[in-house]
Amino acid sequence: MRVDPLPWYLVNTIPAAAAPSETQWVLTLSCTDGPGIVHAISGAVVAAGGNIAESQQFASADTGSFFMRLQVEAVAEPETFEARFAEALAPVTERYRMSWRLDTVGRPVRTLILASTATHCVNDLLYRGRGGQLPIEVPLILSNHETVRDIAEFYDVPFEHRAIAGADDKAAFEARVLEAVAEHDIELVVLARYMQILSPGLCEALAGRAINIHHSFLPGFKGANPYKQAHRRGVKLIGATAHFVTTDLDEGPIIEQDVVRVDHADSPRELTQLGQDVEARVLRHAVRSFAENRVLADGARTIIF
Repeated sequence: MRVDPLPWYLVNTIPAAAAPSETQWVLTLSCTDGPGIVHAISGAVVAAGGNIAESQQFASADTGSFFMRLQVEAVAEPETFEARFAEALAPVTERYRMSWRLDTVGRPVRTLILASTATHCVNDLLYRGRGGQLPIEVPLILSNHETVRDIAEFYDVPFEHRAIAGADDKAAFEARVLEAVAEHDIELVVLARYMQILSPGLCEALAGRAINIHHSFLPGFKGANPYKQAHRRGVKLIGATAHFVTTDLDEGPIIEQDVVRVDHADSPRELTQLGQDVEARVLRHAVRSFAENRVLADGARTIIF
């Protein structure tokens, strides 16, 4: 069927749609699953003068919980949209007893990095952050070794070295971690191959905002020289796991995992190099997911949108 174009005298009389704001907001929420949640949230967005640019949701059959992540843009009065949106959401979140968070898309998350002697994860995080590929801001690196100082200086990130030779040193290091978290308004702590076990007290203080990278596709080889152990066992896959830190060592909710195929011809050194590449990649993806508000807790596991 042929459709004729509008005559010229009508074209300019059609009102144009309001241009969306360049700023977008991200809403993440969780609550007990039930009917009407999506409708209520969508209604709040419309009432505030917003448009849903991205929407993801999941209902957990295991826990009976509902999870949602929205990216919303303002189509009317963007300068006051955040306040209007929060006001429109209030009765909905109260009705469904939701845990929720409203943030700005792309805002750099203030991140404290803990390090030891390995450099690959620290370098990757700082490189990606400087290049705009990772929405983090790193005001400080704390390390129990001097090894990564030159990397910190290259990226112009403040660096502190505090040696750990005993229980008192470890307690002092952890006290400095908590002090730095408060001092710099830290939202995320990344253990970038920090080779110390955190105390139960520190784990509890950082619950839900500390990510560790483990040098295996959990469960896997524990202790020192995991790649030598893997070589001796003739593994065909090596990998890495990023997870939240909990009081149960390497048992926290998993955020990201990946593997790479290897074979009998790979030496321990080659396995180490391949493993470090995977570690850096997995940790980067986990940090990005956290910084973009894509990680929600569902008991002992995570929902990643």
